[in-house]
Amino acid sequence: MDSQLKYLLSLRAIRERAEVVGDVAKSGNLSHFELREDKLDDVVDFVASIIKRDFGPDNFHMIPPHGRWQHFEVGNVPRISNVMEDWKNEGCDSTELTRRLIDLFFVSVLLDAGAGDHWRYTEPKTGQIYERSEGIAVASLHMFNSLAFTASETGTIPMVNGKGLERLETSVLAEGFQVSGSNPMMGVDSRAALLRSLGQSLLAHPDVFGAEGRPGHLVDCLIKTAGESSNLDVLFLWDVLQTLLIPIWPKDRTTIGGTPIGDAWPLSTLRNSAASNSPDAVAEGIQPFHKLTQWLTYSLMVPFQRVLGMQWINYESLTALPEYRNGGLFVDLGVLSLKKETLDRGLEASGGELPLFDAGDDVIVEWRAMTLVLIDILYSRIQSRMGDGVHLTMAQLLEAGTWKSGREIAAQRRPQTKSSPILIKSDGTVF
Repeated sequence: MDSQLKYLLSLRAIRERAEVVGDVAKSGNLSHFELREDKLDDVVDFVASIIKRDFGPDNFHMIPPHGRWQHFEVGNVPRISNVMEDWKNEGCDSTELTRRLIDLFFVSVLLDAGAGDHWRYTEPKTGQIYERSEGIAVASLHMFNSLAFTASETGTIPMVNGKGLERLETSVLAEGFQVSGSNPMMGVDSRAALLRSLGQSLLAHPDVFGAEGRPGHLVDCLIKTAGESSNLDVLFLWDVLQTLLIPIWPKDRTTIGGTPIGDAWPLSTLRNSAASNSPDAVAEGIQPFHKLTQWLTYSLMVPFQRVLGMQWINYESLTALPEYRNGGLFVDLGVLSLKKETLDRGLEASGGELPLFDAGDDVIVEWRAMTLVLIDILYSRIQSRMGDGVHLTMAQLLEAGTWKSGREIAAQRRPQTKSSPILIKSDGTVF
């Protein structure tokens, strides 16, 4: 693999490229945003207050890592514990329990790329109504239990396999998510296409996912790799996931030498700071994020810890997630503000009070890069506010801090929609 291509697919590149953008921001030369570093302490205060409100003063150790598991528990219903109990009664051991959770989390995370401001899911039997990430989680769990993601010839065991995903019809996904003219969801077609592509890619890697292309076979692969140490390596998992997922993303994304590189985008801020005579100038102008793959990595780590008692090394290589909740926090609290020309362009596109841009627009790429930069700064400052002996991981900060804070400030500022302060035209495969 070309060295630049390999680098852009790595976790290291995400943070290193964002740091270049951060240096440009400090000199006041961002293309689309003004940075107010003096406002950062306001964000630190707000995020620290949310964490302390929910977990202080003695329960910081109980903050769960950011991951899909919590979304299934919306409404204080322990859905994962309940379904695991059912599986245990069927005779499942811990390894098979973990396989099934990996199956479920895999499809649920990849479907979780922003539902829009108007979609709702009404849970069967309870009649409870959920929206956004939690709604998608609950809907995907019900689809999983109804065998929507598995080929019929595999029997009645709830699982995911390549043939089941390959055959998934868009209408089945739309029905499972209760999508209608009065209950629209962004990017249903592209989400279904993504899962069909995932099915093909799973089947193309039988060495990891078995002949049937089951995501849960990742459990066997990782246990074998860990050997007697019981330590699992995030960097190994990352390489496996990138190999599997890069081919499934929409084909109109960024490419290097004709090879797609997923959630990685040209950025004027990087291009302008790169040496124009460098042979790698094109690659040096690209900011990688791989957000859904990172979200999946965070989510898949949890069952290995909770069910199998295995630990992870190199988890600090993962970054913050550059999405609209984490990024919206810094816009709503004044750390980042759009420059007039960019703001005017976004308002013209939306025809409303909030600016609107495509997911691959230069302004969105710059916003996402700055989100990574600012959360790394925030992370170091939050630690000092938590008191002696308290250490939060990045995954805990995302869960109890920035993501939750971004959602709460959005609800305060825009109670009708709870939307991000900057709107993104999504195809359902980025955010």
